[in-house]
Amino acid sequence: MHCCRICETVCSIHHEKVCNPTRARIQIIKWDMSGVYIPMVCHQCESPVCETVCPMGAIYRDEKTGAVLINYDLCVGCKLCVTHCPFGGVVIDKDSKVKKCDLCDGDPLCVKNCEPQAIQYLEASSINFLKRKVSAEKFSELMKKLL
Repeated sequence: MHCCRICETVCSIHHEKVCNPTRARIQIIKWDMSGVYIPMVCHQCESPVCETVCPMGAIYRDEKTGAVLINYDLCVGCKLCVTHCPFGGVVIDKDSKVKKCDLCDGDPLCVKNCEPQAIQYLEASSINFLKRKVSAEKFSELMKKLL
């Protein structure tokens, strides 16, 4: 399986104005031996731990997009959000600045530019439906084999 990593490139160009995937807010973690590639990005948690631990109140949810954002005017760079995020969604860039996915104002460019559609932006209820559908398909295949 091949991983194009265009999502990282698009993100770095959009946010940092440089073509440097290491500066992206999404990072692809890969296991070469197994061919597994996992996109690591902010999960936009319903009850964000990063927001809870921020002593300056710099992390908040955008009412319009639902994205969990950082107010850099309030952020003092303590990095508590980085150390407490259970998913590694808050990262530190080369300038020691904390950064995370902002959902590109509700229209994530990583998703729009993902040719194989390996990255999707879905509501939690849609994800739950898709999981149920896959489980039902597996069960149906099993039943066909048994009958």
